[in-house]
Amino acid sequence: MFSEDDLLPVSALQHLAFCERQWALIHLEGQWAENVLTVEGKHLHNRTHEQDMEVREGVRIVRGLRLRSLRLGLVGQVDVVEFHPCGAGEPGAELPGVKGSWRPFIVEYKRGRPKHGRWDEIQLCAQALCLEEMLQVEIQESALFYGQPRRRHVVYMDAALRKETEATAARLHVVYEAKRTPTASYSKKCDRCSLLAICLPKSTEGKSVERYLDRAFHGGQ
Repeated sequence: MFSEDDLLPVSALQHLAFCERQWALIHLEGQWAENVLTVEGKHLHNRTHEQDMEVREGVRIVRGLRLRSLRLGLVGQVDVVEFHPCGAGEPGAELPGVKGSWRPFIVEYKRGRPKHGRWDEIQLCAQALCLEEMLQVEIQESALFYGQPRRRHVVYMDAALRKETEATAARLHVVYEAKRTPTASYSKKCDRCSLLAICLPKSTEGKSVERYLDRAFHGGQ
């Protein structure tokens, strides 16, 4: 179990799963750069937090809910959680000041289209694991809402995804404690990264920062 002082942001899991160097540049070195993709994503997230709570056709919709897991050492915020009323005999969560049992369904908003990698699913699963711990209820599925198709992509919280998410959370604490930025390694996904001009993966691939600067300023080999 982690203490409150040890908690790391859930959002960092998406960065770490995408690229450990990107994670380090953002979360260790404080580097950030906007591009059209990050601006669109920020606008999409801001729209989901315009209201705190509403009830629509019997479903309680909560926006900007804070999350925490002492087991995984994570803290963060989820875009939307829908609480659906449970049927007779169906297990669910109890909500403060609200009668009945409720089945939580997380909706995380993302720009663009579903990605080839699992980094968005890992972040979503981490949010579900946090909410499970807080409400003492199992979440079987949730969804990613992508901006371009404008529809939900349902993600099932199966054993494989849970295991991968827990391993990524454990890795997050390891690399945070190490406080070391990995060297660059170029791949096609780098071209869509907002930190491309900062990371310079084609120029610095496999090289330490010291060697790169030596070559740049002194012509070192």
